[in-house]
Amino acid sequence: MALIVQKYGGTSVGTPERIQAVAERIVQTSQEGHQVVVVVSAMGKTTDSLVALSKAVTDTPPRREMDMLLSTGEQVSIALVSMAIQSLGQPAVSLTGGQVGILTEAEHGRARILHIDPNRLMHHIKAGRVVVVAGFQGVSSSRDLEITTLGRGGSDTSAVALAAALGADLCEIYTDVPGILTTDPRLVPEARVLNAITCEEMLELASLGAKVLHPRAVEIARNFGVPLVVRSSWTDEPGTEVRSPGPRTIPRQDIEMSRLVDGVEVDDQQVKVALRHVADRPGVAAHLFRALAKANINVDLIIQSIHAGNTNDIAFTVHRRDLARVTPLAHQVATELGGAEVDIDPQVAKVSIVGAGMIGRPGVASTMFSALGDAGINIQLISTSEIKVSCIIIAPDAPRAVGVLCQSFGVSCVASTPGETDGAPVRGVALDPRQAQMAILQVPDRPGAAGRLFLALAQARISVDMIIQSQRTTVTAGRVTRDIAFTLHEEDVPAAQQALEPVLQTLDCGPVVVNPSIAKVSIVGTGMVEKPGVAAQLFEALAAADINIQMIATSEIKVSCLVGADRGVAALQHIHQAFALE
Repeated sequence: MALIVQKYGGTSVGTPERIQAVAERIVQTSQEGHQVVVVVSAMGKTTDSLVALSKAVTDTPPRREMDMLLSTGEQVSIALVSMAIQSLGQPAVSLTGGQVGILTEAEHGRARILHIDPNRLMHHIKAGRVVVVAGFQGVSSSRDLEITTLGRGGSDTSAVALAAALGADLCEIYTDVPGILTTDPRLVPEARVLNAITCEEMLELASLGAKVLHPRAVEIARNFGVPLVVRSSWTDEPGTEVRSPGPRTIPRQDIEMSRLVDGVEVDDQQVKVALRHVADRPGVAAHLFRALAKANINVDLIIQSIHAGNTNDIAFTVHRRDLARVTPLAHQVATELGGAEVDIDPQVAKVSIVGAGMIGRPGVASTMFSALGDAGINIQLISTSEIKVSCIIIAPDAPRAVGVLCQSFGVSCVASTPGETDGAPVRGVALDPRQAQMAILQVPDRPGAAGRLFLALAQARISVDMIIQSQRTTVTAGRVTRDIAFTLHEEDVPAAQQALEPVLQTLDCGPVVVNPSIAKVSIVGTGMVEKPGVAAQLFEALAAADINIQMIATSEIKVSCLVGADRGVAALQHIHQAFALE
């Protein structure tokens, strides 16, 4: 007998007929001898209707009252689902988030789960009842009982958190798609269902598959080793297994807050290569990385920041053992590209912070930059992904950098151990069309500058996605400066400009350039590690479609490119086809 947590989304319980079908599936699971906890969302478009009602009353509804209002949607669902289950002869009970002991931050509208007391749940489970829980909600403490909601994807988060607290054998996420797909099927009808995907891949592909699974839910599954499957509510197909590294000994206090960063990684065997003043046109990156792939040279970080006039710089790192081979090749490619300048630095190291908890949490990157700055360690390059922030520094500073970062985040130096899938180089392609690009020009090239900039953004609760500090330096009024570019949600641009203004004046930076017309397209796969040519294949697909790359940032399992907003969908479609993901 297994303990199974099942989650059903709004479309799965959108009508009485669908509720009855869901009840039949739940009862069947129970009759197979399993203990069942069910988490449900509000019916269909109920949440949208409630939001519209609030707007009809006031243009600025208080967040507390919005939580009080929106939480009623799930309460309707749990009562109806429990009634349907009982009508089939199976004992059941409906409970709100507060009744099952989901305690959260006191943050209305976007609270994170701190703790779940499973005692009441286990009482009903041992009595043979199916427990139907309202997703998306909790209470801020057992003392004041303020109702809170968890924000977008909250029911996914509720389900996986309950599975973690109960030590469940399986968490099943039932939805209106057959599983996790290689990309958004609304944009690429040929997208196929994946049999399995790692938590790391799923976190990096936060916008994959019509947003079928929220990153916060994946984060909890990864941190607590929760067995997780995404399946269709309408069929008996097996769906997609989301694989975690395995159970971890993490206290079940502060479920969503205790592990923002898992550890610090360091690689002191890197060589930095930069091609400066290359033409800013489609095909340049493809030409460079095609040559490296043909030479079987594996590339780690790839960084292309904003252009300067009609040219750009591309920097990348390789293992020190490849220095003798990469040097003549870089000069040859520079000549073929019209005489670009080549800079090679064999005395660099890459230091990274890694963790599923940093997604959507302002301040993690700024803490890293500030810690390095306070230690007098200058950052040469920055590249980020959803679960990793990497900095290139001079090699002699690496041991000290590891020490200060481990102390800052309260972790140890670790090597990441992602779950295994089928080893395919690329598992999926994602598109985020809602981003804007901001570039801060002429930032002083000295320790602590980046930390101060991103601390200002964090204090304004602005989440930043890609962060790229360019290889290119300029001398402005006798000072060496670099450009730092980053992406953020398009709606956050005005607030970001306001938050940065006093810091820009203090640091005496140059102007801020905003580009609201960009889209981020990414490939993800644990199989691309130690496999030369994956990035080249991506760049060639974009070049063949005459799509110019505006920025590049990479991690070990992800390559992201910024392209023009009007070319985002085309980029996604060409890349999906190039990697034969249909």
